[in-house]
Amino acid sequence: MQEVRNLRVAVRAERPVADVDQEGGALARLHGEFVSEQRFAARLSPVTLRGYSQSLALLLSLMPTLRLEQLTPAGMTAFFRRLETRTRVVGKGTSVGIKASTVATYRSKLNRFFAWLKAREYIVSNPFDGMPYPRVAYEDRKYLGRVEVERIFSTIVATAGSRTRFLRKRDIALFALLLYTGIRKGELLGLRVTDIDLDHLEVTIRAETSKSRLRRVVPINSRLHLALEDYLEERYKQHHSSEYLITSNSGRPLTADGLKHLVERIKTLSQVDFHVHQFRHTFAVNVLNQGGDIAKLKQLLGHRDIRMTSAYLRALPTSAMRTDVESLALDTLL
Repeated sequence: MQEVRNLRVAVRAERPVADVDQEGGALARLHGEFVSEQRFAARLSPVTLRGYSQSLALLLSLMPTLRLEQLTPAGMTAFFRRLETRTRVVGKGTSVGIKASTVATYRSKLNRFFAWLKAREYIVSNPFDGMPYPRVAYEDRKYLGRVEVERIFSTIVATAGSRTRFLRKRDIALFALLLYTGIRKGELLGLRVTDIDLDHLEVTIRAETSKSRLRRVVPINSRLHLALEDYLEERYKQHHSSEYLITSNSGRPLTADGLKHLVERIKTLSQVDFHVHQFRHTFAVNVLNQGGDIAKLKQLLGHRDIRMTSAYLRALPTSAMRTDVESLALDTLL
């Protein structure tokens, strides 16, 4: 059996690159098999799979001639060097360099594919084995402050004249969902009308839309309840029959591109530079700041590992801990 495995590895290693290229590229072809397996066997979410595909696409765009035998620590170091030194268009200007958290994200997504290649003997070893892991600064988990959030919602209300009544109420409900539940972008777009229970004040995030593949139920607070009630009432008046909660003006489900366009519009008008995931950070930090329990926050965010949730503890601002320190005094010491 071992001889057969060795022969398979040898054949793959000696295979002409031209043959591989004619098939569309070994890495791209194998990654397609990997993604298909993760989708149907591992049942990973579309958002996770899209992240895997985007990571490989970036790798191949920076290293278009990359071959299987070049998946080595040196090859990956070259990739991260190019990632660090490339010039990117950011807004109206350009930028060079990336955060440690970005390196960690790409490494994590590529690592699963490389482990898959190793398990099937397409490569001898995972190039990330033994490579140092980047130290991620928790400051990267940036949350939005009260003034920034107020400006975002004020912008939605202030631009009502240029938007339909339906879109204004939808946008308020959309950003209220992000702010008061901490749901991810994919979970937001995947919400169905039946996932909203205004009688019991609960929103259900189904396992198939969750990145962690865990079903969870998040309470709806009074502010979100009002926003959802207004939106659903207006949605009913427009006779929108889509099963999905968040729809476009035409009644079709809002797409990822549609959400991206909306965010860019609000960013420009509000002059607040933000991205959707920052609302998740904002939700987490404020739950903790209000005395929320870390175990409950884990449940609310849908994390599998509480260590992921604990990272938000380190993102708390100094001001959030001032009262705790101020309570210390000689006469209160143990």
